[in-house]
Amino acid sequence: MANNRRRLIGRVISDKMDKTVVVAVETAVQHRLYGKTIRTTKKYLAHDESNAIPVGSIVRIVESRPLSKRKRWVVEEVLAQGSEVTAELMEAEAEALEAGDVAAVTHHTGGKE
Repeated sequence: MANNRRRLIGRVISDKMDKTVVVAVETAVQHRLYGKTIRTTKKYLAHDESNAIPVGSIVRIVESRPLSKRKRWVVEEVLAQGSEVTAELMEAEAEALEAGDVAAVTHHTGGKE
């Protein structure tokens, strides 16, 4: 029988709970009339049996039976560890600085120009 459970990919934004991570899933939809891309972020509580997924990791979560009041998802696979993701971001910022693109650096860090 086919496995028809929904799967989502998102970033771990919190791992403070025991065997639970908070995953932010971002979706982009174009506005019907104006055509502007609208980004929405939704947070899901997902079960992490190993309790070893750090903040910043990219994970795939899959639907499951209710595990608690708000937890209905399980981490299926870690696609990129948190340290790898931040290293890639630092490399991108360094390349932008070398190219003289200040706007790209402030965009990633969230700082002002």
